[in-house]
Amino acid sequence: MKKPIILVTNDDGIYAPGLEALSTAMKELGRVVVFAPEHDNSAASHSLTMHRPLRVKKIQKDMYTLNGTPTDCVTIGIGKVLEEKPYLVVSGINPGGNLGDDVSYSGTVSAAVEGTMLGVPSFAISVVGEEGFLFATAADFARQIARMVLAKGLPQDTLLNVNVPNLAHEKIAGIRFTRQGRRVYEGAIKETRDPWGRKHYWIGGGTPTWDEGDDTDAEAVLANHISITPLHLDLTNYDALGYLMHKWHFAELNSGENNG
Repeated sequence: MKKPIILVTNDDGIYAPGLEALSTAMKELGRVVVFAPEHDNSAASHSLTMHRPLRVKKIQKDMYTLNGTPTDCVTIGIGKVLEEKPYLVVSGINPGGNLGDDVSYSGTVSAAVEGTMLGVPSFAISVVGEEGFLFATAADFARQIARMVLAKGLPQDTLLNVNVPNLAHEKIAGIRFTRQGRRVYEGAIKETRDPWGRKHYWIGGGTPTWDEGDDTDAEAVLANHISITPLHLDLTNYDALGYLMHKWHFAELNSGENNG
């Protein structure tokens, strides 16, 4: 029986330890093709490289790298390098959480978004904690999720964002299906000066604060649970759409109100 093709990528680069742990775990389920950026692309979001040509480099059999973003890797991997569409796209394992508002910036999550846009079931997985990441815990759980997705699929236009506490297996309290919370950083913009006294800024760090609610991704991880959040490609706020349609009334554009 032909093995299903699993495309594995990340935003930390082709030689990241999380990528190696993830690809090793996926090899139990199918033929793994690794396609990842040459360099770290953290916080690249869902960006495509359109101002210069991209170069694919084959490292070894079923292992490729690209001088572009995670989204580039998935797009070119599926569109040009693979001989057929993969059964699954898995992105990670990111060393650091992708919780709440992090999703908007994350290259890890955006790779899974691109896979979903191209019609391939996809999920992103991250380890939440500090240096000394226990990738083995997340890799084992990624294998379980991949097995489930391969067997049952995912809802239409839906990807999974998975966050695993940086703990040994026996210390994980359980699994929760969660909603995306709000994670806001206070003091994330640092103002400094260079040796010539010129002002410049450094974005990163800061103190995170979370919204309340025991059904959020951040709350689940703080309680030592693995968080699985289904994300949908359709970003429409349907409640707001209904409100605007019924409450906002614009004058006809050609009414002549602003004519001289």
